[in-house]
Amino acid sequence: MDRNLALEFVRITEAAALASARWMGRGDEKAADQAAVDAMRRAFNSVRINGTVVIGEGERDEAPMLYIGEKVGIEADDVPAVDIALDPLEGTTICATGGVGATSVMALAESGNFLHAPDTYMDKIACGPGARGAIDIDASPEDNIKAVAKRLGKDAADVTVVILHRPRHEELIARIRKTGVRIQLIGDGDVSAAVATGQPTSGIDLLIGVGGAPEGVISAAALACMGGDFQGRLKFRSEDERRRADKMGMKSLDQALRLHDLCKGNVMFVATGVTTGPLLKGVQFLPGHRATTHSIVMRSATGTIRTIEAEHCLDRKPDGLLNSGARV
Repeated sequence: MDRNLALEFVRITEAAALASARWMGRGDEKAADQAAVDAMRRAFNSVRINGTVVIGEGERDEAPMLYIGEKVGIEADDVPAVDIALDPLEGTTICATGGVGATSVMALAESGNFLHAPDTYMDKIACGPGARGAIDIDASPEDNIKAVAKRLGKDAADVTVVILHRPRHEELIARIRKTGVRIQLIGDGDVSAAVATGQPTSGIDLLIGVGGAPEGVISAAALACMGGDFQGRLKFRSEDERRRADKMGMKSLDQALRLHDLCKGNVMFVATGVTTGPLLKGVQFLPGHRATTHSIVMRSATGTIRTIEAEHCLDRKPDGLLNSGARV
């Protein structure tokens, strides 16, 4: 993929972030998510790619836009074929409650290089470059923590593990607390949490637990760019989900999935903050119909990680780009 496309992709997540940020703290998750979806879909209309959404808002009968299999971009014979995994608003509840760390995220790879993950759960473990090769999805949480602590040269008491705060994790949290590590419980947004393991300044060393499988693929793409590690295993909630995964062409549905099983080849990851969190600053609306955004762009081919801070004149945006129905 042409590196010059990176800025085009940032414009897409910026549009989604700007639109959904107007719904921050207003208690309407659906409206915030829809604003992000609408803005992201419109922004794709200006990018010269033959894009296919492989992880999106759901299957075609579930989502009118950004559905799995939808073609996006300006198609032409001389533009790249790109698979796209996206979440226009990762952390809908975070945005609706004015919480910490909602983002608009997108990962891109050359055609055929993303796992087409079904909308089910995934058992996940993720770490940054410093602990790459030390984690094993088949090992116990205790053994993984010991291995990561040893690799990082830390005492267990200095290791920080992030876990989604869910009833399904009560036993896991109790077990991990007995190891003496620090734990950060989050309500939502495990893509941002997984990416944070790859940032030395985040203070997060390890992500463990069960979350969404589509988000797992996006997380793996980010960590591939950062030199980190990610592993997972699908956890189906019903036989219908298992059948859907089989229909999507997945083999060995219960196998451990390593980083290269989830994403291959040249990968890009792009994210823009909606509300301020450990990864990115959120959208700030300024006087004079202006706003600022904070984004991150990564490429696996070079390992380059760029942060982009932009100031937008909202009155000069293309008509309809930010029309979320939320202007006040």
